[in-house]
Amino acid sequence: MVEDQAYELRKKVNQDQSDSKQAHTIAVFSGKGGVGKSSFALNFSICLSKQGKKVLIFDLDIGMGNIDILLGMYPKYNINDMLNQQLDIKEIIETGPTNLSYIAAGSGLSDFFHLDAERFNYFLTQLESVTTEYDYIIFDLGAGMSEEHMAFISAVEECFVVTTTEPTSVTDAYAAIKHIVLERPEVNISLMVNRVNGPNESLIVFNRLQAAVQNFLSYQLNLLGSLPDDPIVIKGVKEQTPYYILNSKARVSKNMAKLVLDFLKANQALPINSELNEKVFVSKLKSIFKRKVD
Repeated sequence: MVEDQAYELRKKVNQDQSDSKQAHTIAVFSGKGGVGKSSFALNFSICLSKQGKKVLIFDLDIGMGNIDILLGMYPKYNINDMLNQQLDIKEIIETGPTNLSYIAAGSGLSDFFHLDAERFNYFLTQLESVTTEYDYIIFDLGAGMSEEHMAFISAVEECFVVTTTEPTSVTDAYAAIKHIVLERPEVNISLMVNRVNGPNESLIVFNRLQAAVQNFLSYQLNLLGSLPDDPIVIKGVKEQTPYYILNSKARVSKNMAKLVLDFLKANQALPINSELNEKVFVSKLKSIFKRKVD
């Protein structure tokens, strides 16, 4: 009898935890274009899916959304269709490889700042309706900093900034990080160094950025990891197939898999599915965009 009661209690607790599950939100951005940000966001999402996580990647690259192109898919609807035609968000969610879900960008994120109150509230309601269905929602933002980017960066739980080892890319990454830290000092920012030619290159870039960020902003930057320069990345773009799907044994694919495993391991102790955190995410978006609607 006692064992039966204990079993029922555990079952109820597990069910309650499942019902209150909320997606961990991540914004991926870069200081400049051409650093492989969208390719990283897509393959990172695919690797998360391969680990049994339910992932939704939301393409919010202003006027330059290309997640669907990188996937070689042609979605019937995008975010603007949902807003203009009052579609259910599930109607615009497409399914890609490894059961990855994605939403195409349409004409751009800046349209959100011109929504009337009715359409804006509809957007929030639709977005909130899927937060319990995914482990991760990843927003692929455009390059550079803008008011629109800051709105989402201010609301998500953490941000990944993608850079290469090129001096101009590193400088632009610092400028973006500085902008974010000055606006939202509590943000959790991790650096991903793309197209490295050796294991030491990413550490050199990270140490250089961390020194500047620490000295001038008193902020602690995190290192998410690095990915090597690998010709299969370009091949994947040309063939419209994510490189991890094209060849999971390629050097960059193996590095991506390790990066994702390290990320999951580091986040095991964190409340990544906290209902409170996700309600904060939605309420922050509501507060930020409401100022533009009113």
